[in-house]
Amino acid sequence: MKIALAQVLSTSDPQHNLVTIRDHAKQAKEAGASLVIFPEAMQVAFGNDLTQVAQPLDGPWATLVRQLARDIGITIIAGMFTPGEGHRVRNTLVVAGADVDTHYDKIHLYDAFGYAESDSVTPGSTPVQFEHEGSTVGLATCYDLRFPRLFIRNAVSGAAVNVVSASWGAGDGKVEQWTTLAKARALDSTTFVVAVDQADPVSVGRKLHGTAPLGVGHSLVVDPLGRVIAQAGAEPELLVVDLDLTVLDTARKQLPVLSNSVDL
Repeated sequence: MKIALAQVLSTSDPQHNLVTIRDHAKQAKEAGASLVIFPEAMQVAFGNDLTQVAQPLDGPWATLVRQLARDIGITIIAGMFTPGEGHRVRNTLVVAGADVDTHYDKIHLYDAFGYAESDSVTPGSTPVQFEHEGSTVGLATCYDLRFPRLFIRNAVSGAAVNVVSASWGAGDGKVEQWTTLAKARALDSTTFVVAVDQADPVSVGRKLHGTAPLGVGHSLVVDPLGRVIAQAGAEPELLVVDLDLTVLDTARKQLPVLSNSVDL
């Protein structure tokens, strides 16, 4: 399975962000990828009024993402915001391609490090997987990366790959935590973990304001035995990786944590 990790910077303009998706999806297709993964909050960056841009899944923004996937001939995963309860939104990953049209609402909300995502976001409740080229792919968003059970649930449901789209908050040791957690979740679930973050705004000279999580870069792919097989730096980058899914059976024979697990 050849995939592309689009480590980009979303902005306050949803239309500009669609152009970013279009351009990187085209580059991914030209590089031979059949799936391109964008970060969380691709519709609009955190730090903006999410309620003003939230749209239903049949609204214009998601519809245009589906159109781009059809026109380019690639499956796209991208983060957006859909209406939630009251004056809140849902933090949603939309998945669009020739054979897939699904979405995942972020379950674990980022109420940590001085930020309260639950103030503006309604949590999801249901793990989601989809089929791509005969393999199952599980979905997760940012703070979900700290919770092993979601990744294990996806694996038990058949996932060979767990995708994480993120806008990871900056701070002391946060890059190390991001990398360590991706490795841990791969080992917990014996799946490939494909973790795609927003690029670090500082890497392109943007000044940071407030506590909104805007990304630290360092998107990476980890194999089922916890080995990093590709990783980006802090700057915007399109990382194309060919996943050798044949290693999955070997990894699960060597490390049968899914079958050895017991309920305590």
